[in-house]
Amino acid sequence: MNEVVTHAASTEESLPEVLMRLVSELHDVAYLIERVEPQLLELGGTAILQSPESIKVLQGIDLAVQKTRGLAEFIDTITATIPDQWTVDVSTALSLVKLADMRKALANGLRHGHSQPLGKAAGDFDFF
Repeated sequence: MNEVVTHAASTEESLPEVLMRLVSELHDVAYLIERVEPQLLELGGTAILQSPESIKVLQGIDLAVQKTRGLAEFIDTITATIPDQWTVDVSTALSLVKLADMRKALANGLRHGHSQPLGKAAGDFDFF
């Protein structure tokens, strides 16, 4: 019995370049999370600041932003010590990323700007 074996193309890339794209994505995530807080305040008004549970949610949002930025800075800092010659195969990892824009940004860093532009009109949505 003849067996045909196919392999996905190997995508060897410089580890520091891949990590810096990850840093960029983490900063983008922090930005998106950070945008939630003012929207909650706008929707709930100043009364939202009177609820202990609401304060906990707002503090959780702040913590999520701080942790995301902290992870980005950590990766950014250790990346500076990694030789450019170190490479990794990102093909399997990329196949697990479900968001097309994020997959594209992590694959080649060609996406510019944030994943959710500020200029998007209210009511606009993407099908997925």
